[in-house]
Amino acid sequence: MKIAFIGHGYVGLVTAAVFADLGNTVWVVGRTKEKIDKLKKGIATFYEPGLSELVKRNVDAGRLIFTLDYHEAVVPSDIIFIAVGTPPKASGSADLSSVFSAAESVAKELVGYKVVVTKSTVPPGTNKKVSEILEKNKPAGASFAIASCPEFLREGSAISDTMHPDRIIIGTTSERAQELLLELHKTIDGKAVLCNIETAELIKYASNSLLSTKISFANAIAMLSEKVGADAKKVLEGVGLDRRLGRSFLYAGVGYGGSCFPKDVKALIAFADEKGYDFKLLKDVDGINKEVCEHFVNKIVSHFHGDISGKTITVLGLAFKPNTDDMREAPSLLVISKLLSLGAKITVFDPIAMENAKLLLSDTVSFASDAYTAAVGADAVCVVTEWNEFRQLDLVKLAKGMKEMVLFDGRNIYDPSDAKKLGFAYYGVGRM
Repeated sequence: MKIAFIGHGYVGLVTAAVFADLGNTVWVVGRTKEKIDKLKKGIATFYEPGLSELVKRNVDAGRLIFTLDYHEAVVPSDIIFIAVGTPPKASGSADLSSVFSAAESVAKELVGYKVVVTKSTVPPGTNKKVSEILEKNKPAGASFAIASCPEFLREGSAISDTMHPDRIIIGTTSERAQELLLELHKTIDGKAVLCNIETAELIKYASNSLLSTKISFANAIAMLSEKVGADAKKVLEGVGLDRRLGRSFLYAGVGYGGSCFPKDVKALIAFADEKGYDFKLLKDVDGINKEVCEHFVNKIVSHFHGDISGKTITVLGLAFKPNTDDMREAPSLLVISKLLSLGAKITVFDPIAMENAKLLLSDTVSFASDAYTAAVGADAVCVVTEWNEFRQLDLVKLAKGMKEMVLFDGRNIYDPSDAKKLGFAYYGVGRM
């Protein structure tokens, strides 16, 4: 099948590369010549495990084609996916300008019959506006159907999630479009959920908001656990063993971040407000996510008797989660900002995200080449992202370079008793 993707961010590039690897011819349209030139050479523009190899293989095979030209991509394609960003506005609502701009550009190149699919995360009603834009701008004689196929890939495991999703959501009112999309997805083993467009649009927001709710619930339990002397890790393990609830996303930490959860929670709150519903539950979910980061910083300040001015704090882990270089809404940024505002000196290390972090943190922190170097001269070490290599750190070696043996484990990756036996003052999340 011949398909096109408008946009080459996480969703667009990963999904396009996977479909190309399945034997389809895939065009990807971008706006930035520098990035398109890089992609034409088979070089991925961001880090995702396995993506560079996947892109290179399919570029070399001629199945994955990058272009700045809508005409080149849209005319031969049967299905066109819009996979552009929908960042939050100041109000929290989704900025849909890129979606509508892409729709207008696609419309002008329509010939024959095409299926135009929104894969971007958009609130209910967006695809109706896309349909109006297509109808208004298409050439005479061209026809189309619209559909919504939201994605559910996780950064760090995006290729596997695209190949083996829990579900494939196909929202459309056109039987012909539905058949084409089922045919395209026939080699992908997720369960197909067929629905109308508004249902598909809302499924994405509902899914991310519920996962965010589980994380904030876990963090609320952790803060309560500290007050009563309970072990939140054990509490949440006990809760998660209930098959009705499950263990996933019931982990305490310093909060969620990334390109999806924060913006999608805010967007659903704003959308509900527009429709006259006060989504109090999600407002609290968002509030807890901010509170838990502040709570973590307060523990650091409390250890040093209320004054961290001049203290050197090492932060291990900058990306919002392991196996990505994505710094969007990363909890590390809030932690570092608050520590700097209180007069601390910060040294940081992340296995993958250092270059992206330098663009955001510039001269405000010191960058180290590895975890052990980062800890030299530190009054405390804080683990903020649970990279696997941090789980196996030699804590004895880490301690040798530190001024004080103080460890703030923001992801509960260490055994408190082991750390304390070595002489560390240990602080986990929801653990004594």
